[in-house]
Amino acid sequence: MIYVALLHSIVLAPGRRVAMSDLRDMATDIGYRNPRTLVSTGNIVFEADVTALADMEAKLEAAFKARFGKPVDIIVRKGTDWLKLAKSNPFPDGEGSQVIVRVMRKPLPAAAIEALRPYADPKQRMALNDGDLWIDFADRPSQWKLLSALTTKRMGVGTLRNWNTVRGLAEMIG
Repeated sequence: MIYVALLHSIVLAPGRRVAMSDLRDMATDIGYRNPRTLVSTGNIVFEADVTALADMEAKLEAAFKARFGKPVDIIVRKGTDWLKLAKSNPFPDGEGSQVIVRVMRKPLPAAAIEALRPYADPKQRMALNDGDLWIDFADRPSQWKLLSALTTKRMGVGTLRNWNTVRGLAEMIG
């Protein structure tokens, strides 16, 4: 079965990023097959026997910490679920780098959008699809205070991917 693993913020220190080749090697070393990455996006698409997603996440997180010396949250989705996520973009008319999805380990409740409204600009759009939060920032996300509100402490374990990356991973999966 095909899976996609999304690593949350893999900058280990100023000027030191994790090389995608090292991520592929890490995945191979723990028994995952045909690992591949999409440029430097912090994602790995790989093949593995059917396993509980939580077990895969724990295995990848432990391997990452052992190899790179730092903990990182990793979210794993089945390839079929990733394709479903890619088809669920509620803002297909938005600019690819400005439409962001926060992929969640545990689904967000509907109330999450209302809790974020005070941080959002009126021209920004938000929607929940299967517990993942989609945002059309309507400009560069780094310019908005909404981005700084999307923390693990406030929302739970999750990671952001822009629409261009979502589509790129979907193409890799097939």
